[in-house]
Amino acid sequence: MPPRSVNRPYTIDGNVVVHRSATVEPGAVLKGPLLIGPACFIASGAYLRGGNWLDAGCTVGPGVELKSCFLFAGSTVAHFNFVGDSVLGADVNFEAGSIVCNHRNERADREVHVWLRGARVGTGQTKFGALIGDGCRIGANAVLAPGVVLAPGAVVGRGQLVDQDAA
Repeated sequence: MPPRSVNRPYTIDGNVVVHRSATVEPGAVLKGPLLIGPACFIASGAYLRGGNWLDAGCTVGPGVELKSCFLFAGSTVAHFNFVGDSVLGADVNFEAGSIVCNHRNERADREVHVWLRGARVGTGQTKFGALIGDGCRIGANAVLAPGVVLAPGAVVGRGQLVDQDAA
């Protein structure tokens, strides 16, 4: 008996996996490994590379570059953003032009550190962006330095720099 046909919810092209309910506009660049979940929207001109995972209902706008990120359900990276080596909780919103830096090139010791429970902790990495809690709002043209940790619901104002490890 031949195998029965199974209607799969994802299309797979090499190491790029896209849910059939997701919209990927022509002109988006998708480099695996990559998983795009249900009801996501990827605009023309978006650039996803280096290993990304997008949960249901995420939006990646035009001119956005994502590098090695996890985006949980309903998160939006509007347009003209860079987010590298980061984890975005559910329902996070980035306005236009905001950036998450993932590398410290301004000092000899390039290891990225984070602050956890009042202690500075090394990540062992020279490329590490931010950990952003559920429901955070990042204003237009804001910059998050490497190693930033934002509690759920945090708001970063337009044009602000957040650097929790300016040492």
